Amino acid sequence: MDFTLALIGLSTYLLIWEKLPEWGTWFNWLLARLPAPLAYLYQAWRCPYCFGFWVALALHAMTGLYTLPALNTMPAYLGVMAQPLAWFLDALATAPIILVGKLAIDAIAAPAIKGHTMKQEFLKAMKQSTAEPQKTNMTVDTP
Repeated sequence: MDFTLALIGLSTYLLIWEKLPEWGTWFNWLLARLPAPLAYLYQAWRCPYCFGFWVALALHAMTGLYTLPALNTMPAYLGVMAQPLAWFLDALATAPIILVGKLAIDAIAAPAIKGHTMKQEFLKAMKQSTAEPQKTNMTVDTP
């Protein structure tokens, strides 16, 4: 099993749906001006499984890579349907890997973000406590 297509597909998914919308206004400006059918596809393909299937098909066409290398040699009796069927089956196998990758990233991200937030709050509290002068209850007796 080769995870190259799944890794490229997952990276593309994260870029398009999680990073580009946050990296300034140009991408959101572009999305707002998409024709209605393309805007619908952008919303409909937010699902990592759905996007994973279609991106796997596109990546097969561009790279010739397979997640399941056994599909690279389909039986001869399938004739001209062999390659499209192999791409379809491999895209079906790649899509759940992309979905599981997205779920894993989300599962790791939540505790990591919580830990980062707690650390930042702790550092802020430490900085404030060292900036405030220390008050002591010491009294000095004078003779």
